[in-house]
Amino acid sequence: MTRVFTDPDLELPALMPLAIEAVEDALLQRARGAFISPPRHAVQIGGAGDLVFTSGGGVGGQESVAGFRAYTTFSSKQDDQLVAVWNVETGRLKAIVIGSLLGAIRTGAIGGAAIRHLSREDASVVAVIGSGLQARTQLEATVAVRRVRDVRVFSRSTANRHRFAIEMQERIGIPVHAVDTARAAVEGADIVLCATASPEPVLKLEWLVPGVHINTVGPKTVDAHELGIDIAAAARRIVTDSPAQLLAYARPFFLAGTPHLERVEDLAGIVAKSHAKDAVGPAHEPDDITLFCSTGLAGTEVVVASRIADHLESGG
Repeated sequence: MTRVFTDPDLELPALMPLAIEAVEDALLQRARGAFISPPRHAVQIGGAGDLVFTSGGGVGGQESVAGFRAYTTFSSKQDDQLVAVWNVETGRLKAIVIGSLLGAIRTGAIGGAAIRHLSREDASVVAVIGSGLQARTQLEATVAVRRVRDVRVFSRSTANRHRFAIEMQERIGIPVHAVDTARAAVEGADIVLCATASPEPVLKLEWLVPGVHINTVGPKTVDAHELGIDIAAAARRIVTDSPAQLLAYARPFFLAGTPHLERVEDLAGIVAKSHAKDAVGPAHEPDDITLFCSTGLAGTEVVVASRIADHLESGG
C-alpha cells in the first residue's frame, strides 16, 4: 500500500541527518552520471501563476527511485507541494508526501552537504540572516554536520527573530541569540546562512572573516539578489548543486555577464572527490571564503522523501 505523509509526520529533528545522507548519495550518483535531474518545468495557468514540476531519480545508490514534485506560484498564502516516489525496480508507487515541509528539509539537506564539504571542520559560530522555514532547516542541517557552539540570528522583524531564537535553541540544544543588526550576526561567524526574500544584498564584504563559508538560498537573479557580486568575487570557490538549473532560471543568475559565472563548480564533483579513496581534503586554504548558491537540485526531493518514508515506516 502506498503511504501518504504530511507535514506533521516530518517534524522530527532526527530526519535531517537522514535527508543529508540521501542528498549525498544522490550527489555521488550524479557525479557518476547515474542521477537524472533535468531543470524544472513550468506551465503558465492564465494570469494566476505557474504549475511547476521537477522530476528525477537515480539508480545504483542505496535504492533505485524516481518521481516528481509539483507546486504552484498561484498564491503566497499557501505552499502545498506534492512529491511522488516510485521504486524503479518494482514500479511500485511507494510514497506520496503533501505539504511544504519536505521541500525545506531537502533544501536544508543540500545546504548541509555543502557545509560539510566546503566549510572549515572547526567552524563553530553560525550567523543566520532570515527567520523563516528555510532559515530553520539550514540551521538544523548545519548543526548536523558541524559542532556548533553559538548561533546569532537577524531578520527585519524583531518578533520573528526572537521567536526563531527561542524555538531553535530548544530544538537544537545550542545557544541561539537574536541580534539587532545583520552586522552583529555576521561579524566573527564561521558559517553564514542567508535565507531571505530580499532583492538587495543583506551582507557587506567587510563584515566577513577569512575562512567564512556562506550558503545563499534566497534570491539570486540579476535583478534581485540577497548577496552582492563583490562577495562572489572574494570567494575562492563558488559552488552550486545544479549548474544546469542555475542557467535555466527564467531571469538570469546574478553572476551572469561576469567572469565569476565561469568559476561556478558542481557540488556533486566536490562530494565525489571527498569520498574518493585518495581524497586529500578541500582544494582551498583555511582562510579562503567559500560560497554555495543553492538551486534545489531536481530529484533530490524524491530521494529524501524515499529515505524519510523508509524511516517512518520502520517506526523510527
